[in-house]
Amino acid sequence: MSSPSRPSKSIITPKVSLRGQIPPFFVMEVMRAAAERERAGLEVLHLEVGQPSTGAPKGAIEAAQKALVADKLGYTEALGIPALRQAIADWYRTRYGVEVPARRVVATMGSSGAFQLGFLAAFDPGDRVAMASPSYPAYRHTLTAIGVEPVEIEAGPETGFQPTVAMLENLGKPIQGLIVASPANPTGTMLSRAELTALSDWCDANGVRLVSDEIYHGLTYGPEAVTAAEVNERALVVNSFSKYFSMTGWRLGWMVVPDELLRSVECLAQNLFISAPTLAQHAGLAAFDCTAELDGHVARYARNRELLLRELPKAGFDRLAPADGAFYIYADVSAMTDDSEAYCKQLLADTGIAATPGIDFDPARGRRFMRFSFAGSEDTIAEAARRLIAWRR
Repeated sequence: MSSPSRPSKSIITPKVSLRGQIPPFFVMEVMRAAAERERAGLEVLHLEVGQPSTGAPKGAIEAAQKALVADKLGYTEALGIPALRQAIADWYRTRYGVEVPARRVVATMGSSGAFQLGFLAAFDPGDRVAMASPSYPAYRHTLTAIGVEPVEIEAGPETGFQPTVAMLENLGKPIQGLIVASPANPTGTMLSRAELTALSDWCDANGVRLVSDEIYHGLTYGPEAVTAAEVNERALVVNSFSKYFSMTGWRLGWMVVPDELLRSVECLAQNLFISAPTLAQHAGLAAFDCTAELDGHVARYARNRELLLRELPKAGFDRLAPADGAFYIYADVSAMTDDSEAYCKQLLADTGIAATPGIDFDPARGRRFMRFSFAGSEDTIAEAARRLIAWRR
């Protein structure tokens, strides 16, 4: 006997938020293509990702192992373990000669969590926040997702791909925030103390919140990087254990927060994250005692940098950003292609070299640029250079 038919029901599909309709982080797409190649049994030389090839320092791992046994690894205070916050404050005193009160230091879920907390505390929907282009894509994507308008300032080699006061004065409409990065991703360029101070003074004179991304501090190949905490006590200063400390997957960062934003950041952290990972905080505290090991990594990056700056022109990549810091070389490839995305795909298919097209960092001009990471082993970088030269010939 057949079942009685049910009356048809109309279905109204629930809405999908516009917040998630942002561009992808394209370097992750490159990583996926590289992983597919590796699963097929083919070799990949990874020059696409900004991740040290080394793991966490030995002292950090030992501290994490002890914490696994001795600590319940429950929630911590939303702003972080007091000992870690004090160690970060001490880092500013010994590294930069700057006094930063531990109460203004916040441990975060990586620098990504710091940017989310900082942007939400400092800016309202409809505000405008400026940054140089090219720049780290998550700045504009995160701002867009929370209803803040990213204002991209096209910068070129004549200013080290960095913003200037003259550029800010020519924006036309007011801005409420300015993001700077020194060393910068993808270019590796840096702001001098005078340049950072001039930008800071302009922000103070115009009621603009300065946000300083300092995640690549410690990775420099000449002048030392200057912290915004030295020149502007109202700045949001973001750093992380991912790059210099070689702890990407531990998801631990920090932020120096001005007094007027501290309670807002704390309430946001309590509700959005509860706290940064407890195990990572114990490891991060110990990492400050591992600078000899970490500086050894920097020496390797310096050798890789020197090799690429010497060998890339032999493959026709002769228009390069100076790469004063971080572990990237940003190359103008307009003489070779007007589609760096397709060019990178062909490069991977032909040589096994994974590199990142510039579209991640500069939507307007990025198809004429590529980024090479030299965070890998010396053998990897040397072999990649050899293959590039052979491929271009």
